[in-house]
Amino acid sequence: MKLDLLGDRQRTHYCGELRKAQAGQTVFLAGWVDVRRDLGNLIFLDLRDHTGKTQIVCNPARSAEAHDRAEEVRPEYVVGVEGEVVVRAPGTVNPQLATGEVEVMARTLLVLNEAKTPPFPIEDETKTSEETRLRYRYLDLRRGRMQRNLRLRHRANQVVRAHMAESGFQEIETPFMTRSTPEGARDFLVPSRLHPGHFYALPQSPQLFKQILMISGFDRYFQIVRCFRDEDFRADRQAEFTQIDIEMAFPQRDVLFELIERLIEKLFALVDVKVGRPFRRMPYDEAMERYGSDKPHLGTSLEWRRLHLEPAASEKVRVAQPLKAMRVPGWGGASRSQLDKLQETAKSLGADWFSYIKVTGSEAQSPLAKELGEPALAALAASLEAQPGDLVLLLGLKSAGGRNAFRTLDEASGELRLDIARKLDLLKPGAWNFLWVMDFPMFEYDEKENRFGAMHHPFTSPRDEDMEKLETDPGAMKARAYDLVLNGSEIGGGSIRIHRQDIQRRVFKALGLTEEKARERFGFFLEALEYGTPPHGGIALGYDRIIALMAGESNIREVIAFPKTASAADLMCEAPASVEPEQLDELGLELKSE
Repeated sequence: MKLDLLGDRQRTHYCGELRKAQAGQTVFLAGWVDVRRDLGNLIFLDLRDHTGKTQIVCNPARSAEAHDRAEEVRPEYVVGVEGEVVVRAPGTVNPQLATGEVEVMARTLLVLNEAKTPPFPIEDETKTSEETRLRYRYLDLRRGRMQRNLRLRHRANQVVRAHMAESGFQEIETPFMTRSTPEGARDFLVPSRLHPGHFYALPQSPQLFKQILMISGFDRYFQIVRCFRDEDFRADRQAEFTQIDIEMAFPQRDVLFELIERLIEKLFALVDVKVGRPFRRMPYDEAMERYGSDKPHLGTSLEWRRLHLEPAASEKVRVAQPLKAMRVPGWGGASRSQLDKLQETAKSLGADWFSYIKVTGSEAQSPLAKELGEPALAALAASLEAQPGDLVLLLGLKSAGGRNAFRTLDEASGELRLDIARKLDLLKPGAWNFLWVMDFPMFEYDEKENRFGAMHHPFTSPRDEDMEKLETDPGAMKARAYDLVLNGSEIGGGSIRIHRQDIQRRVFKALGLTEEKARERFGFFLEALEYGTPPHGGIALGYDRIIALMAGESNIREVIAFPKTASAADLMCEAPASVEPEQLDELGLELKSE
């Protein structure tokens, strides 16, 4: 097929711009053929670009040449069209198109490039498998839904940069190749050709660099930055991801919260969501007790409560103290099979004791009736303000062994709460429940390694009033850490940092790091702390998650231009891939046989 040249022709309008006001004008449009309809004497083309579609009419009575070229084109051909904008007859108006009141009568049709038949239709909604979409990502990105998502992301970028600049922050880039400081997720390692046997690491976060910028006197820093973690994938997790990284010197937590809340308000205004400020605040312990999660979804009123049975009653039903109870309004008629499935779910989540109370009028029916008696059951239901027709769920552990036992119970209760809320359709649609969760534990105990680990990261400052517990009772310490949560998703996490070297050394010691190991991993940072480090703190916002929530997507891959699959593969580029033996030799590397 003979292709045409664009020459010096310049597009006058985008395909989604034309309206009745342009009627009578001569325009030149360019884009992809979305749909071709051949009615014999007339050929209609829907011409598409990122702004929308315009109907093109190729009439041999107007231009035989344009009509002849239209007979050759197929969907996804790239064409340019010159013609006159005309108003459609009343019976032919297409109300589903923004340009539906007009069409362009083609005078010249340039075929600028041809296209193979795509492996899936270029439509907003598609049933095509994700593997196929990612293999042909350049076609997937042509779909209107993907165009809107990535253009939303672009607009969000501008909002972030404007807001941070107005608030006195400097955008500073930090290195992508640094040293490995393994803590938490695995690093991606990059071998050095110039330093055989040595490796760079791709940063999991710019954490140390942004703290060093505070030492350097930059006072307020931010960056929209790529980070890398070699960890298992989920719908809201990728090996390479983007965060809005923020740090400020001489911080007050309330000042930082207000800065972030104003930013979130501006971002969600892009999708016509009015965000209420200030955001609700909740201590970690309260979140775990009431919702069984440190990122609770507040879109349902279901809440747990910790209960203590009398010692004799606890012995009778053989459950450790405390147990957890939750009122489920209107579900007193739950069937035995429904309750059995809930019990199976609870056990699979780690809670090995499960029971219930059905509140029916003045009575309370329960498998525990024999052990506890009707009056005790009725009193228990009344303590939860259960009404006739309600169900009270009880969750516990047969044994309270281990430091983390009751945390396991809390987490199981949180998963069960959401499971029930989804089953009963109790999560309110269209609600945006922002929440600051604060006062996290400083450490969490790793029973496999028999030592404490940092719950956030080892540079988080303990609360001043807990400092004396660092050597005597680290498990009871609270950190000056905070997370920002939206509808059950953590969208940001930060803390006030340790700015004194003596405290940083004590924290490393509590984590089981010897002086030698701490110096080996973080020597440059420990030395920097010796040169007048100001108090400082900040936050990192999960940008991919925020954009996905704004766009109404459940998977962050829908708002990333070129994401990886769940197995960390790039299907389009076929990466990761093997390399030539010569490249390995240059790096002084040899592969182990499988």
